[in-house]
Amino acid sequence: MWRGLYTAGAGMITETKRTDAIANNLANANTSGYKRDVAINSEFEPMLIRRINDAKADASDVTSFKGFHLGSQAPAVGTLGLGSYISEIAVDQAQGPFETTGNPLDLAISGNGYFAIQTPQGVRYTRDGNFYRSAQGILQTVQGNPVLGANGGTITIPGNARYITFGGKGEVRADNRVVGQLAFVEFDGDRRALLKQGGNLFYPQQGATPRPATGDIEQGILERANTNVVSEMVALINNYRVYEAGSKAVTTQDSMLDKSVNEVGRI
Repeated sequence: MWRGLYTAGAGMITETKRTDAIANNLANANTSGYKRDVAINSEFEPMLIRRINDAKADASDVTSFKGFHLGSQAPAVGTLGLGSYISEIAVDQAQGPFETTGNPLDLAISGNGYFAIQTPQGVRYTRDGNFYRSAQGILQTVQGNPVLGANGGTITIPGNARYITFGGKGEVRADNRVVGQLAFVEFDGDRRALLKQGGNLFYPQQGATPRPATGDIEQGILERANTNVVSEMVALINNYRVYEAGSKAVTTQDSMLDKSVNEVGRI
């Protein structure tokens, strides 16, 4: 019965963490460039069950028949699951829907690719192209982090520029004059090459090397979160039901232990 308590409790912890991931997806449903989290659960190593009493069988045992008996190896009955746990919070890198804004500094990425951002923690990567021009003319994010160019420096747009355009691979032009080149990169096919940091930023795993992106940059458009609110709400309701089932299992196990201690033990 103790094992039943632990198994049900592990399932409840698993669903709690899954709820956290779903809640984060819903909270960022309107965040530009957000990629939804997916909680991946795994099963603890199952326990092999054997009929231990049969291992003591000998030739006179009732399980023996015409010289055949089970011997020293007890027969296996099957396996017993010991619960589940969240093995990974994966990131769904599917393309999000586009929204036309008309703002020349709003950029969206079609296909593979990331913008490089300079943060206090170092260079980070994002698909959120909601950019602004600072008072000094530096292209930056909403949080005030500079957007990096291909040479590792910042992108400065002249204050008197009337027309600002961005090419499909990150060329920056002000009044038809090239003033910079965005650092527009991607990483190898390993989905773990980039890990979430928070604030719509990613950081590379050790050994992950950026390379020129194969996607295209679209101007005047923002990529919205790839979160489907209806699907997430359905998953949240289902998650609640699974958690509720685990809670009832814990209550049942506790009731059985109470009877074993206070009633069976008294006999």
